[in-house]
Amino acid sequence: MKKIILSFCVGLVLLSCSTGNERILTSATGTIYECLVVMPNRPLSAEQLALVHDQQVVDERTQGSGYVEPIAATYDLIKATMGAAMPGLPQVEPYFVLTQVPMGQFDDYLKPTRNILIIDINRDKYTQLKVQHSRNTWSKPQAVLRIQAPDDESVVAYWLANGEQVREWFVREELNRQIRFYRANTNKDARAKLNKLGYDMLIPEDYMLIKAEKINISNHQSPITNDIDFIDVLWCCNNKGPMRRDLIVYSYPYTAQSQFDNASICAMRDEVLGQLVSAQVKGSYMGTEYKYFPPQSRPVAALNDSVGGFYAIETRGLWKIKEGEAMGGPFVSLTRLDQVNGRVVTAETFLFASGQKKRNALRQAEAILYTLQMPNERAKTTALSHKGN
Repeated sequence: MKKIILSFCVGLVLLSCSTGNERILTSATGTIYECLVVMPNRPLSAEQLALVHDQQVVDERTQGSGYVEPIAATYDLIKATMGAAMPGLPQVEPYFVLTQVPMGQFDDYLKPTRNILIIDINRDKYTQLKVQHSRNTWSKPQAVLRIQAPDDESVVAYWLANGEQVREWFVREELNRQIRFYRANTNKDARAKLNKLGYDMLIPEDYMLIKAEKINISNHQSPITNDIDFIDVLWCCNNKGPMRRDLIVYSYPYTAQSQFDNASICAMRDEVLGQLVSAQVKGSYMGTEYKYFPPQSRPVAALNDSVGGFYAIETRGLWKIKEGEAMGGPFVSLTRLDQVNGRVVTAETFLFASGQKKRNALRQAEAILYTLQMPNERAKTTALSHKGN
């Protein structure tokens, strides 16, 4: 009996440690795009409130919301950024669902949370503000960002200047997690078709290949696209369950830098998607919503796990069926330059899920777009793979 107990105790010790210096971490708790905020919540001073309103935090970071919560305390300021309405969705959904606790309640039960923002304000411990990023501190996968500051004033000043960058760091951590998940199972047939066009992307296994061909868009709807007649297109779809997810990659000759403007990207989208996608009513076609929720474009960089790095234009907006049923939903695209072949490449995902929340599904599909690789990046990936073997 003593031998059994001794063996059991040794087993527990082995489970609590790992080979070498590597730790064994528990699985992170919480769902995607949830964030635990560990910080005090104290009223803002009159000077701090004036600074907040001077920088129009309320107007810019809650744009699209049905209402605007007043900013009166330190946590309100964090929530105005982290919990702002995510653009490009047909209903109000926040970037992150937040939970706030003071430092004294941050115990072992909460430490495995997948996303944690810690704002530690203590004049006795800190003389100046410091920011630290870490991963897999108490669980895996986990992202932790710490802001250590001597007073509320320094936190407010830092957040007004860098709050959106903090939010972007957590978003990109979530996107990278999703990419690592996609690497395990991909649609080899769809990837082979895309490879023939010179590109690669981690198209998930549950996406069905619909079309891989060259299409003619000579019947132009916009003067912006007059110089281009033929487009290479790959179209895949996941139509399982109550939500439909589509993934389209299309490329066309590069002629001018203006092709990366919002107007040009959306005009080409209308040409391509208008020809490819229709509804049950004859003559219906997909278009872009411009009147109520105009598409937004911005430059973005590669995610941490991407090989080589890249520069792209991200475009978010809403699509709708024209001349047909009342159907629509969100879309997001990345537009890049293929320098090897002199082509513009756009990878887009769009959703249809009537009456459902769409943020998480759109973010999961959006992560696929960041795995798109140009010919020179494919060659680099192959070289690294051979080197590893």
